[in-house]
Formats: sequence, structure tokens, C-alpha cells
Amino acid sequence: MTEFDSKAFLKDLTRRPGIYQMYDEADKILYVGKAKNLRNRVSSYFRSTGLSPKTQALVARIQRIEVTVTGSETEALLLEQNLIKQQRPPYNILLRDDKSYPYIFVSDRDEFPAIRFRRGTGRQKGRYFGPYPSSGAVRESLNLLQKVFRVRQCEDSFFRNRSRPCLQHQIKRCTAPCVGLISEDEYRQDLQHAMLFLEGRNHEIMQTLGAEMDAAAQRLDFERAAQLRDQISALQQVQEQQYVTGQSGDADVFGCAIQPGGVSIHALFVRGGRVIGSKAYHPRVSIEDTADQVLAAFIAQFYLTGPREIPPVIITAVAITDADCMQQALEKRRGRKVAIQHNVRGERAGWQRLAQTNAEQQLGSHLASKQNVYNRFLSLQDALALDNLPTRLECFDISHSSGEATVASCVVFDRQGPKKSDYRRFNIDGITPGDDYAAMHQALTRRYTKVKKGEGILPDLLIIDGGKGQVTQAMDVLEELQINDVAVVGIAKGPTRKAGFEVLIRGDTGEESILASDLPALHLLQHIRDESHRFAIAGHRAQRGKARRQSRLEEIPGVGPKRRRELLRHFGGLKEVERASIEEIAKVSSISRTLAQEIYAALHPES
Repeated sequence: MTEFDSKAFLKDLTRRPGIYQMYDEADKILYVGKAKNLRNRVSSYFRSTGLSPKTQALVARIQRIEVTVTGSETEALLLEQNLIKQQRPPYNILLRDDKSYPYIFVSDRDEFPAIRFRRGTGRQKGRYFGPYPSSGAVRESLNLLQKVFRVRQCEDSFFRNRSRPCLQHQIKRCTAPCVGLISEDEYRQDLQHAMLFLEGRNHEIMQTLGAEMDAAAQRLDFERAAQLRDQISALQQVQEQQYVTGQSGDADVFGCAIQPGGVSIHALFVRGGRVIGSKAYHPRVSIEDTADQVLAAFIAQFYLTGPREIPPVIITAVAITDADCMQQALEKRRGRKVAIQHNVRGERAGWQRLAQTNAEQQLGSHLASKQNVYNRFLSLQDALALDNLPTRLECFDISHSSGEATVASCVVFDRQGPKKSDYRRFNIDGITPGDDYAAMHQALTRRYTKVKKGEGILPDLLIIDGGKGQVTQAMDVLEELQINDVAVVGIAKGPTRKAGFEVLIRGDTGEESILASDLPALHLLQHIRDESHRFAIAGHRAQRGKARRQSRLEEIPGVGPKRRRELLRHFGGLKEVERASIEEIAKVSSISRTLAQEIYAALHPES
């Protein structure tokens, strides 16, 4: 395969806005991108340093690039999203859920219009409300509309051939317009109220229904007044029991969580100040690495490639890339103003937190799924050339602050994911502060001595968070304990210290290797490494806090609780005691000069 001549291509490339399409040797599309300045953006792919592993993998496959100049960056964004939808390039973020979304449809041609479920905004003329996050959310809303407003939902063929009311009328879910039990004007009123409800204008409905109920009572139409009263009561119950009611307005709220091997985006849909539903997405991500990049790519495809309602406010977990350009494109598509916000307060901040929390939980569930974890174990066996598929992994890490409160962690994964009941921590003492090798040796010795005594299970693979030195300690401990059937691998940060560039060190051969950043095996190693790091830090912080809560005076012989209280009361605190001279300490009534000398010596060991 001949190498793409990037210098010759970039030499004459325009600086105007537009889109670029990258193709491989078989002339298949790899990636579509947009740029405010085509030369600057495309040239960034061919710089010598700073590229992520994913971008490097893309660049290695490029054989030709096509560009299309546009009038503005906004036009480029719209064209980019159309091309992504048509061509589905493997290195672009792709929404797996590409089917039409569910809507509630109200025809405007019938004498007695029905409210129905529809998928997508088709050719049939009328009002479409939505899209809703799922068909279940649509059917729940239709069920509420039947109970409260009693508007028909039957098909036209069924409606036209009725000679008597159906079961829906008998259970008070339809006013039976098919046999003339309600006038067209009254039916239109109920339909209008239902449409106001779908628009989120509940306060307006309540006022209208209240005025109509009073008017019906004044003209002695008590049956109609009772119907309106029941509607008001049902609406109040719906608001109290079914919805989270907050400030007015429509908004879509997006949370985003990213971990090695997975991305989760959780969308909350708010209409009329009510959270009407939510949906989780797990898009395939190849190039975008950070939450702002992923959200920007997702939102562009979410709104610009289909007949989706764009709300006036879009709230994101973080500030997204090219927010101004995105906002202009969405305003152009919507025909009205759109605000993209991330720094929000009050109830909107609550929606934002809820979306982010759900994104994190959804991603955790997705990564912990049995099939996903099993595939990672298969990939790990292949990547490390293990004879058998591992069933148990253990990872060790050391945490301390300049040698203070050293703690080692042992984290265990099996084919179900993290096995927290088997996690262990080791408080390390009796070593030179800051000696990570000695700390690792002590932790491993304590752990596997117990296992040799029958107090645990040996892992198939021992993972060490560290370089060659730590791996050597692990091999020494296993040799001392005569444990021969455990494979050892170290995972060390690479030269850039970025995720995806980790160096793996084989314990048996000392061989170093770097796995592809999109390999499930690397994602599994990153996951267990990060979990052991988190667990070690939590233990270290607890130990450090405990040590710092203990007064240094407690370690001095002859200074009991009473004398400690008198010292602290006399000087006002431990720091003031440490600064005091022997003569000043001796002024405390219960402290002799000899004891004062001992206290001073204990607090100033270097003197």
C-alpha cells in the first residue's frame, strides 16, 4: 500500500470552510469531518506528535481525501451530518438507533379527529407531537388522554362502521362520536384540551376547564359541568402522581459517561417543565475521546439527520466543542432561537445531574454485562497468548503521600466483572517511607502466604500497576512461595502518560508491548487498574485521616489525657505547643522541667 502524500495535498488546500471525506485503499469511506478552515483542520491529522491512538489508526489507512467547500461553518456542519447518515463512515460516531421515532398524531381532516400512535412524521397531514423517547412513553400518554379527555383513538374503518357505542365508551374512555353521543363542537373542545396537554400547557387547560365548568353550571347544564369537574380532578391527579412538575419550558438534557471500551449518553426529555421520559444511547465512538467531543458529535447527528423536534434549550453535562456553530445550525433547522447551555442552576441543574447520573449508571451496567465481560476475557487471552481463558484476575496498586500512610490494594475481577467481596487492603509498615518496591513485596507476600495456607484462591493472572521494578517484586514473591501457575503482567503508563498508550510488561520474559487502543483486552486491563487505584487511594486517605486525627502528644510517655488537655488549653493548640521552649512548657502546672524536656525532645526529634 502506497503512503498518502499529505504534504502535496495540503500545499494547495483551501483555507475556506467545508467538509472533508477520507477514503482507504479500497476507496471505502473512513471518516467525514467539517472545518472552519480546511487546511488547518486536515493538516492537524498529519502532525508528528500529539495524535491519539485512534486518530493514528485512521491516518494509517488514508489513501485519498476529498473536500467540499461551503459558504460557512454552519453549512459544513449540516452537510457533514447528511453525509454521515448516508455513508455511515466507520470512524464517525454512529447512532445505532436509526429507526423512526414515535409521535402522537392528530389528523386535521376528519369531522371527529382521532389521536393515534405514529412512527415518524409521514405524509399524512395533521399535528405531530413528539418525538417521544420510546413507544412505551407514547402509549402511556395516549392512555392518560383516554382517561382524562375521552377522545377517540380507534381506526377510521372501525369508527365509520359502528351502530352502537363500543367498550371504550362503556368504561368511560370515549364519548362515542361514532354514534352521535357528543356534538362536533363539544368534541372539538375536548380535542383542543388534549392538544394543550400534549403541548405542556397544563395551567392554561385548568383555567379553561374551570371557566367552562362555571359557564355550564350557570346555564344549568349540570351533566357537562360534572364532566368538566371530573376532567379537572383527573388532570390534578395526573400532575401530582405521574409527572415531575417544575419550571415552565421545553428542554432536552444530555449526560455523557466515558470509560475504556464504552460510551453512554443519557437523554432526558422535558416538556412544559415536566420530565416526560428518557433514553440511553451507546453510540459507537472511534475518533472522539473526550465528553465534549462525543456530545458535540452525538447532538449534531441526533438533531440534524432526521425529522426530530428541536427544543428551545439543550442542556449538556459539559461545554461542547464548537457550541456556537452547533447553535447556529440548530437555529437554522428549527427556524427559531436555540440555546445550548451547560452552566445551569436550580431545577435545570437537577435535570443535568439526573442525566449525568443515569449516563454513568447505564455505562456501568453496559460494561458489566456478562457478554461484554466475557468478550474482554477472550480478547485478553488472545492478546497475552494465555493457554487457557482466565477466570480470575487480581490487580495490586500502592498509594501514599510522600511515604505517609502507605496502603496496598488488591482488586479481583472474574467473568462477572468486579468481585468486591474479595477486595483486600494492606496497611504497609516497617519499610522505608516511599519505597514502592518494598511495599509491593510486603503486600504480595502477605496476600499469597494466606492463599498458600488455604485462605483464598490463586488468580489465573496477576496484574501489577507499575513498571519493571514492581513486576520483578511480584516474580520474586511467587518464586519464594513456590507458586508457579500464575501469569504476571505489569501495566505501566507510556511516554505520554495518556490512556491508550500503556505499556504491558510480561513477568516471565520481561517483554514489553503496547496493545491497540480499541482492543477489549486493553479496556479490561485499564478497568481493573483504575479500580485498584481507586480502592488504594480510598484506603490511603482513610489511614492518613486517622493518623492526622491522632495527637503527637499521645505518643509521649508520662503525658496522659489530663496533661494533654492542660497543655492544649495553656497554649491553645498543638502547633503552639510545638513552638514553645522547654521553659515555657514547664510553666504548665502539672509539667515538671524534666517532663518538659522529654516533651520538647519528642516534638523536635531532629534537635
